Amino acid sequence: MIKKNRIIGFFIVLATLIAVISTTVFSISEDVKLGLDLQGGVEILYDVEPLDESQALSEDMLDATVESLRQRVDVLGVSEPSFTIEEPNRVRVQLAGIQNEDEAREILQTTAQLSFRNANDELMLSGADLVEGAARQDFDPNTNQPIVSLELKDGAKFGDITREILESDVQNTLVIWLDYAEGDSYQEEFKKEPYYMGEDKLEGEPKYLSAPSIDQVINSPQVVINGNFTIDEAQQLADLLNAGSLPVDLTEVYTTSVSAQFGVDALNETLFAGALGIIFIFLFMLGVYRFGGVISIITLSLYIYLVILVFELMNGVLTLPGIAALILGVGMAVDANIITFERMKEELREGKSMIAAFESANKNSLSTILDANITTLIAATVLFIYGTSSVKGFATLLIVSIVLSFITTVFISRFLMGLWIKSRALNKRPHWIGVKQDQIRELSDTTEVEPTFFNKRIDFVAHRKKYFIASGALIFVGLLSMLFIGLNLSIDFTSGTRVEVNTVENISEEEARTHFETFDYDVETVTFSGENNEIAVIRLSDQLNQEQVAEVRTYFSEVYETEASISTVSPVVGQQLARNAMMAVAIARSLLLFM
Repeated sequence: MIKKNRIIGFFIVLATLIAVISTTVFSISEDVKLGLDLQGGVEILYDVEPLDESQALSEDMLDATVESLRQRVDVLGVSEPSFTIEEPNRVRVQLAGIQNEDEAREILQTTAQLSFRNANDELMLSGADLVEGAARQDFDPNTNQPIVSLELKDGAKFGDITREILESDVQNTLVIWLDYAEGDSYQEEFKKEPYYMGEDKLEGEPKYLSAPSIDQVINSPQVVINGNFTIDEAQQLADLLNAGSLPVDLTEVYTTSVSAQFGVDALNETLFAGALGIIFIFLFMLGVYRFGGVISIITLSLYIYLVILVFELMNGVLTLPGIAALILGVGMAVDANIITFERMKEELREGKSMIAAFESANKNSLSTILDANITTLIAATVLFIYGTSSVKGFATLLIVSIVLSFITTVFISRFLMGLWIKSRALNKRPHWIGVKQDQIRELSDTTEVEPTFFNKRIDFVAHRKKYFIASGALIFVGLLSMLFIGLNLSIDFTSGTRVEVNTVENISEEEARTHFETFDYDVETVTFSGENNEIAVIRLSDQLNQEQVAEVRTYFSEVYETEASISTVSPVVGQQLARNAMMAVAIARSLLLFM
């Protein structure tokens, strides 16, 4: 009766797990946020510096900068953007799923320098004269038209400015600019307005935000900007004014972009590769450990489900490195099962009973499993501390994977296996664990069992000198290669630009280089990937700026009708990433020496 109750209990637990996982896994996985490398988007790292060199950058100023950038992104309509302050003076922005990267980068960088000028482009007021965050979209009480109201720090100063404009400016116009550049002219920009009827009208949209007319002296800090606004346009202008009032300068030091198509392809291919790898693991465990493999499949499936569930509850963002961490966790979970089942097989071959072999395997394998998980946990923690962006995502998911793999493969796996072992249903079935009957010896037999490798005896110890010499030779060759050839570092650890474009069909390296001759950029390397080598990866020594990136992207969209993915890294960021990587390796190695 006890035997049947334990087996019935096993199937009840199994049925419960299947019901819970099958009914909730799809809804949970749909709620997991995807990183920009899986759905496309752009990541930008800004250096933040005060416009006034005598002013120190404070934590409050960084927080205000992030809030201003968030308002810019709200204007773009991006869902769930990510903003991270990285000490001492950097802000990282991640916009997944962005449709127009060039527009996003332009709007994000129009946050620092706001100026009010007369029609002759003479500076009247700056963003520093505005009360921060006071601009808002409102409605004219007489006409009910959308307007923008804002507040100045000194109403009397504004009165002097409006008086000066009325006395000296024929047009009585106050022009509001963002990021005014030397040489910009309101007179020229005015010709871009839709209502301008002159013959020499310029193409494009005007760069200034608004050009309200001044019809009286205004001695008040309360200012109203009237214009032919829609509600959305008035709200956008208010957002721009609020963000533009910050006295900071933003400089791009690192950017990476992934087109939506590349993101979808990366997600599909990675999930397919991961699923294929997991299926092979399942087949291996079934073939080698038989019923133990069944238990492994159950616990590994539960492990994957729990990782997705916990990551979704943590509001984490899943990236390609995160998926790699998940698959790595599957391997670690399998290792724990293999250690336990192999020890159990050894105990069975020694002639012990099924229960004794199970208890001995659990006891003797625990320390090995614990050591393996702790060492990996230390390395993952160091990566999280010193890593940035996607590296932190990898480390986070790896830490979650380690903890959950230990819980599922040590406690749950042993619980499920114990139900069958203690029911004594496997007592006369050692082949269910992968041990043949002729491999089991009697307890009275004291003959030393010779170790075998695939049923062949190999004396590894007798040939140890050969193995030492071979290992030493490989290490020596590796050191020489590093000294004389060096490592092939990506732009993340050096500097430059990486352009990845789908050329639709296979092209030659010479043709890929030809595309950049018109830009006069120095092409370092050209490589190809994809099923038919249709994806060209070009590495440039130049670090392209915002305008150059937009120019390259436009060029390839016209040639191949596809969007290029472009990443740029400044020398400062590259050196810092390399330094952090070396520090992380050194610290992790030092900590592991004490294990």
